[in-house]
Amino acid sequence: MKILVTGGTGYIGSHTVVELQAKGHEVIIIDNLSNSNINVLDAIEKISGIKPEFENFDLADMAKTEDFFQRNNDIDGIIHFAAFKAVGESVDNPLMYYRNNLYSLVNILQGMKDNSIPNLVFSSSCTVYGQPEELPVNEEAPVQKAESPYGNTKQISEEVIFDTTKASDIKAIALRYFNPIGAHESTEIGELPLGVPNNLMPFITQTAIGIREQLSVFGDDYNTPDGTAIRDYIHVVDLAQAHVIAVERMVNKNMKKDFEYFNLGTGNGYSVLEVIKSFEKVSEQKLNYKIVGRRAGDVEQVWADTNFANDELGWKAKKNIDEMTLSAWKWELKLQTEK
Repeated sequence: MKILVTGGTGYIGSHTVVELQAKGHEVIIIDNLSNSNINVLDAIEKISGIKPEFENFDLADMAKTEDFFQRNNDIDGIIHFAAFKAVGESVDNPLMYYRNNLYSLVNILQGMKDNSIPNLVFSSSCTVYGQPEELPVNEEAPVQKAESPYGNTKQISEEVIFDTTKASDIKAIALRYFNPIGAHESTEIGELPLGVPNNLMPFITQTAIGIREQLSVFGDDYNTPDGTAIRDYIHVVDLAQAHVIAVERMVNKNMKKDFEYFNLGTGNGYSVLEVIKSFEKVSEQKLNYKIVGRRAGDVEQVWADTNFANDELGWKAKKNIDEMTLSAWKWELKLQTEK
């Protein structure tokens, strides 16, 4: 198949490109490099032996997006990652998030409609559930009011996609994933945030290696066993493989409905302090961290009921928390040896 991966030089996107190529699919990447590095293309080639086709532009630019689809109307499916994704930043700058995340999606859907491209896998998020009333959260859980503008862009995007599938021949799968961490076993690709990380794992590894002085743990007064927030952490390669399964499901016409959605997680919740303890164990590093106040937009605890994805997609996350944190540490060590 010929698959367009938007945001394909980013963290999850790059790992998904590698997994697509491993299954023999041809990949085109669109990325504006706003939160990634062009060198990722060389890293992908080192792993797979294939350098994917690449175009550098902003999908929120309607004219450039239209031009791309007119030149590439033979695409079998699209996996759409390209979006801003930092909860805290979205609270501070909501308009930037609404403009970027929604304009780009609408432009892609219009391009699909105009050029008869039928299949979209959408990078959604467990943030659509807000703070769930019941845990673990399954796909039938009500979508709560979003805790952040970022979460709201994911909710709105799913609504836009659903309405489009009702009014066109487009079919879509939204993958609602929990917290991806870790890196490829080759250590050629991993999570590489530009500037100060917004996510826990790169902040942990950068603190351990000495780039950051101290890790802030946001809140120890949540209603959880150790007071810190709980998330379902999933290894990025497990996550990437689910995207390949989803796009193949669509192209092979195995969908049960025109718009499907699946939770992608391990089904296990780990607190911030448990992740820190896992990292300290596998890395043999003592981490410098301090407890600070809660962060706006954060939910208290959320982890996935993965039964539907396991049964319907035939997919299951394989790696445990120690394997995840160790792979992230090996990636950080590799980055430092290259400097």
